[in-house]
Amino acid sequence: MLFKVEMTVNIPATLPAAQAEEIKAREKAYSQQLQREGKWLHIWRVVGQYANVSLFEVKDNQELHEIITGLPLFPYMEISVQPLCQHPSSIYVEKP
Repeated sequence: MLFKVEMTVNIPATLPAAQAEEIKAREKAYSQQLQREGKWLHIWRVVGQYANVSLFEVKDNQELHEIITGLPLFPYMEISVQPLCQHPSSIYVEKP
């Protein structure tokens, strides 16, 4: 299943800088591993915000839920998820 996920990060100013940097380092490693596995297909930064728009390809809603809640920055995120499907005018063939 293909999903568009929008994530906005709101790290509290009261979080110690060293702790925030450690969480961000774990987040980067986790997200890059998911990209290598082919589950996190694309990630784009939203200009002027601490936010991104990403595409995930996973087997089902539960797998996406586990991935998202496993993000080290998850406690500090506002997240919007939208399932996607093939558009009838697309010239690209959807994977079976």
